[in-house]
Amino acid sequence: MAGRTSKTGGRGTAMARPYDLQRAVDFRLLFARRQSAEVRPVPGGFLVRHDAYVRSHEHNEIHIDGPVEPTELPAVADAAMAELPHRRITVHDDRLGLACAPALTLAGYEHGVELVMTYTGPVAAAGRGEVVELDLGPDPYGPLWRALANQQRLWMPDADEETVRQMVGRRAARRNGAEDVRFLAVHDEDGEVASWADLYMEPADGVAQIEEVVTAEHARRRGYADAVLSGALQRAAAAGCALRFLVADGEDWPRHWYARRGFTTVGRAHVFSRFS
Repeated sequence: MAGRTSKTGGRGTAMARPYDLQRAVDFRLLFARRQSAEVRPVPGGFLVRHDAYVRSHEHNEIHIDGPVEPTELPAVADAAMAELPHRRITVHDDRLGLACAPALTLAGYEHGVELVMTYTGPVAAAGRGEVVELDLGPDPYGPLWRALANQQRLWMPDADEETVRQMVGRRAARRNGAEDVRFLAVHDEDGEVASWADLYMEPADGVAQIEEVVTAEHARRRGYADAVLSGALQRAAAAGCALRFLVADGEDWPRHWYARRGFTTVGRAHVFSRFS
């Protein structure tokens, strides 16, 4: 884990962080490949596709993890994603992402930054409520599906129901992304799902990712998110995953919330998006 001495000794924070970042990037790239229905090579990386979730940019995007000429990326994306209504490119190297920004911005792309944050504190006891593991199941009206759909409608008020269905249902594809994938939740006093998160683990590699920690509107500021986050960290530790990380928006408030709970930024990725 970043900020701690390695088992071999002599590797403190300064050397551990680049190593942890690369392991986190490798995990993300493998997860993207595994959860996709199709992977196609492109210059500097690969394209993932999943026609069942064509409206999910996560499942239909280009990942750049190798050398590429920045000025060629707009044409690469247009050729690879010609039949899609959107373009999305994630550049996993910070310096390369910055180098790609001028050409992609000129081509009409919006530029966002993702922070890779690793957990550097002790595993605290769970907060308010019991953390349980749920599944979407075949019923689209189950408690987790209902909570996810309601939140998606708040995030995307103009989206139609097919888009909402794909945004929620894409978790079925995420099941294939790692050896151990769990959907965690905590209920409120009325039995409704109050907060939730995804947990992806590769115990053999000692790596875990926590994704989409969200609290329903009606249950905010009551400690439910702390419970879910602690529950995820506890399960990752129990599975032998010493490297525990998440990805946060570089400009949104949750990055500060994570930092106060022991997460440290170890690197950045750059995300470029555009509707064609």
